[in-house]
Amino acid sequence: MAVSTDDIKQLRRETGAGIMDCKQALIQAGGDLQEAIAVLRKKGIEVAAKREAKTAAEGVVHAYVHAGEKIGVLVEINCETDFVARTESFRDFAKNVAMQIAAMQPRWISPDDVPEEAIARERQILTEQARAEGKPDHIVEQMVKGRLAKFYAQNCLLHQPYIRDDSITIGDLLNDLLAATGEKIIIRRFVRYQVGEELD
Repeated sequence: MAVSTDDIKQLRRETGAGIMDCKQALIQAGGDLQEAIAVLRKKGIEVAAKREAKTAAEGVVHAYVHAGEKIGVLVEINCETDFVARTESFRDFAKNVAMQIAAMQPRWISPDDVPEEAIARERQILTEQARAEGKPDHIVEQMVKGRLAKFYAQNCLLHQPYIRDDSITIGDLLNDLLAATGEKIIIRRFVRYQVGEELD
């Protein structure tokens, strides 16, 4: 099917993907913009899987200080080439991730980074809460699973709803960038400082 230049431009604006990738995604999605975004996001996941063995040693360390100078964030985001590290889309992503960390205070990057003892403790608390509600064991198990997903959404950066568009997560935002660049990109580490936090 034919797709309009305006649709291609709009998809490119929203995702940062290349013109040909946007065109192909729109064709595959039958002209539906939201479906085309999903196609590009899936492509990002596939790119990440294919490039898992690649080395991401380039990138940026982005510094963000929140208004009022009470909160500061340093985040390191890596990619494969210096060329991608210097692109506007990559730097915008680094800035948005730093702002996310400042606002939402994630403790870890992904569920894989959560210590086993923290998961076990959370699972125990959630299990006790569900049992206190008088639920049978098979329901308790489902409740704990659902509540653990909420725990990850609150505490793991990649699972958090994006502060500028809560219909997507930071992981979705990363997949959009993967689809646009075709490179392995990882959020390697971050630190968040807040004035007086150790005094609590």
